[in-house]
Amino acid sequence: MEFSILDLAVVAEGSDARRAIANSVALAQAAEGWGYSRFWLAEHHNMPGIASAATAVLIGHVADHTQTIRVGAGGVMLPNHAPLAIAEQFGTLATIHSDRIDLGLGRAPGGDGAVMHALRRSMQRNEDFPNDVVELLRYLGSPRPGAPVAAHPGEGTNVPVWILGSSLYGASLAAVLGLPYAFASHFAPGDLDQAAQLYRERFEPTEFGQKPRFMLAVNVIAAETDAEAQRLRTSQMISFARLRTGMPGLLPPPVDDIHEAVPAHILPTVEQALSVSAVGAPATVAARLEELIARYRPDELILVGNIHDQAARHRSFAIAAEILRGRA
Repeated sequence: MEFSILDLAVVAEGSDARRAIANSVALAQAAEGWGYSRFWLAEHHNMPGIASAATAVLIGHVADHTQTIRVGAGGVMLPNHAPLAIAEQFGTLATIHSDRIDLGLGRAPGGDGAVMHALRRSMQRNEDFPNDVVELLRYLGSPRPGAPVAAHPGEGTNVPVWILGSSLYGASLAAVLGLPYAFASHFAPGDLDQAAQLYRERFEPTEFGQKPRFMLAVNVIAAETDAEAQRLRTSQMISFARLRTGMPGLLPPPVDDIHEAVPAHILPTVEQALSVSAVGAPATVAARLEELIARYRPDELILVGNIHDQAARHRSFAIAAEILRGRA
């Protein structure tokens, strides 16, 4: 089973976007040596703690500084863009980096109404998502003689396209189109069981894919001891609580007592949202990952690990890779 990393180029308190981007590059380079298959970056807007808004630009930068690992979007929020523009961007990336580029597509706007206005887009664009996906696939596929518009670069690159989602909608669309499907279980696990089952049951082989491929997103915080890992995790929990209460910011350092940093009425919501997680010492993480793999039978895991200290973050992903490489 393949395993990958989803990174947001997270900006930690005491740092800045430049350092966050450098950290992403360093993590991708290390991940290549640890055996990870993909390094994905995601589009978010108006978020001071996330430096991956210009996703295609950052993908190119990371790909420039790595050799073999696949680099891609997890994902691009297609309602924010014209399909032709994305086809040209990722067609260009694929032309430069050959068969190392992935394109995951999301239906969410990646921001609120003010962001949509600033992007000169409309929430109504969400309704066009299925048609936009098909249009994009055509641009990236085989040349179409006589077509009024073609992507140059783009056509013939056949950049692998994934559907991303946290609901049954994305699972249904991926199944109908015969595309691989990645579920955002690392922050929205509510429909996970139903979505995984629906995707597999309704999958239809098409020119875009012959068999289902399901990716499960898991938060992983690994350290030498359970206590150390639980402390490192508090950064992610505080950050998520602030996001849910309308106060997004930079990734905070960990704290000794999460109850002092997150209000009691918010904490259960945070814990539920982040429940698809493996946190602890190597043995604890290994047992939890085996539990999730047995339950959801993913074809691939994509790991998320927002840790304030970069050395601890590297150690966490290294431990996870060792566990997953060693599975029988």
